[in-house]
Amino acid sequence: MELFSPTFWLALLNVVFIDLILAGDNAIVIGLAARNLHPSVQKKAILYGTGGALLIRIVATVVVLWLLKVPWLLLVGGLLLIWIAYKLLADQGDEHTDIQAGTSLWAAVRTIIIADAAMGLDNVIAVAGAAQQHLVLVILGLLISVPIIVWGSTLFIKLINRFPWIIYVGAIVLGYTASNMITEENRLMPFFTEHPALRILFIVVVIVGIVLAGYRKRSASSKAQGERQRSYS
Repeated sequence: MELFSPTFWLALLNVVFIDLILAGDNAIVIGLAARNLHPSVQKKAILYGTGGALLIRIVATVVVLWLLKVPWLLLVGGLLLIWIAYKLLADQGDEHTDIQAGTSLWAAVRTIIIADAAMGLDNVIAVAGAAQQHLVLVILGLLISVPIIVWGSTLFIKLINRFPWIIYVGAIVLGYTASNMITEENRLMPFFTEHPALRILFIVVVIVGIVLAGYRKRSASSKAQGERQRSYS
């Protein structure tokens, strides 16, 4: 992939979009960790904590990029990404009430970094896959998406709540990225190169399977939640 070619810009847009789609929980954690601080200190805690989390995210993604070159790990990464895409649709979201708010600047910074590192595995795998093992794409994508997550997280979460189809678009993009990773596994690539129609069929089956399974789980969860609310009232 040539730097700053149309393919490069498309891949960069893909990286940023995937990171934003998966970053809702991380944005909530940042807000919860700094909620007890004075407003004048909150901005510093968010800035420092996000900076530390960004550095860890870049290092972790670089490590994953290297690992994906190991035989069969591209296949494993693709399968993990399929599960992440399904969970994106199936999960109704947690309240994160277990996130402890920091009582000082550095306590909040530490909470943000640790929580983001613990919750960021899905982002790391997805970004590494979407970047197609391109280090510049990883760094640029994270440098663009992380500030948006920090300063525009509330707006983005409101957009997702208002337009639920954004989540489905994200799941489709993740499904495509995952299936593409699997077909590019060195041990499987010759087969898919020899049978391009099967490669397209495989990608379509993966995407449709994720969307259908996630939709069914999401619908079942919504129905169960509605029944519980009716029983309480």
